[in-house]
Amino acid sequence: MRSGHAPLPAAAAAAAPRRRRGKMAAAVPAVRWLRAGALLLGCCGAALASGIQDQAEQFFRSGHTNNWAVLVCTSRFWFNYRHVANTLSVYRSVKRLGIPDSHIVLMLADDMACNPRNPKPATVFSHKNMELNVYGDDVEVDYRSYEVTVENFLRVLTGRIPPSTPRSKRLLSDDRSNILIYMTGHGGNGFLKFQDSEEITNVELADAFEQMWQKRRYNELLFIIDTCQGASMYERFYSPNIMALASSQVGEDSLSHQPDLGIGVHLMDRYTFYVLEFLEEIHPASQTNMNDLFQVCPKSLCVSTPGHRTDLFQRDPQNVLITDFFGSVRKVEITTETISLDRDLAGFESKLPKDELETEPLKYAEQLPVAQIIHQKPKQKDWHPPGGFILGLWALIIMVFFKTYGIKHMKHIF
Repeated sequence: MRSGHAPLPAAAAAAAPRRRRGKMAAAVPAVRWLRAGALLLGCCGAALASGIQDQAEQFFRSGHTNNWAVLVCTSRFWFNYRHVANTLSVYRSVKRLGIPDSHIVLMLADDMACNPRNPKPATVFSHKNMELNVYGDDVEVDYRSYEVTVENFLRVLTGRIPPSTPRSKRLLSDDRSNILIYMTGHGGNGFLKFQDSEEITNVELADAFEQMWQKRRYNELLFIIDTCQGASMYERFYSPNIMALASSQVGEDSLSHQPDLGIGVHLMDRYTFYVLEFLEEIHPASQTNMNDLFQVCPKSLCVSTPGHRTDLFQRDPQNVLITDFFGSVRKVEITTETISLDRDLAGFESKLPKDELETEPLKYAEQLPVAQIIHQKPKQKDWHPPGGFILGLWALIIMVFFKTYGIKHMKHIF
């Protein structure tokens, strides 16, 4: 009898296929579970990717990468002091919120700071009691006096300027630029005067904006005008991505505000005054939107009826931040984690002194404390005698001397 394995009994031979079928049947649910798990992971991954994409779209929702401002005062002469103060106040606000002078085109039709009637030379005040000087020592005026014309303004917007024009007088925007255009002066139904010698119509302004859009000179544009019948200036706009605000409706006057007896004129216009009071509460990280700006000056305060137009604008004003136009905020995220971008960076930092590595936290300087100035008590003014008081006093002394001593004692005086 040969050695080897003994033959399996019949019952054991029949049970072996059943065990194999049982193992195969147990393996089928496992495969199904693996497939279901993979499908679930795929769905979760897709949902996570979609969530990240939504967050990224929300993070970059404005679509712009740079900000520009064109600020225009179109009025000359001393009695239009408030229009210069309006423009300089907006200039200060946009600078405080981050737009640099290199991205601001400032056009002032008159130099009120050096006007002979100015009791405080080299200053322009925007509030009573001469408390807030908006001129300062760092104002960069790009177009002044007779340079402020309709032609130059349209050339700045459309980019049709001579090659010799310096960069400071150019609007070097592109299709990723958000532009703020602020204008103030005297106007009427469908026009705005420039220096009482010429005017720009709402049709010319609308065509200039269309040229800017065709030449890809802006991503979104905010137009603000403070003048009589200001709403008529945006009636003819037809280019996309334009939001417009005005201080008064057609047939209404835009009124002045803040009279000052020392200077002798009104210091600001009502609409711009309340807009700037609103902007003082804005900081670079503020989440305030454009709908809040629409409500800053109701008719009870402005006397006129401010208007706005948003039908050409693609985004909902509720999703448009104030800083999308009045500031220059870069889309960044602040993290407390240390990320090494270079292998040798750690060694380089170890060689630096400790005091160079430590930096102070950034703070936003409050350059224009308008809220405190508005609500504070008036400053007591120093008393000065009238111009003819001293002369009259000397005349009285001489009369008393003559009455007492007569002419014969005049030799003791001279």
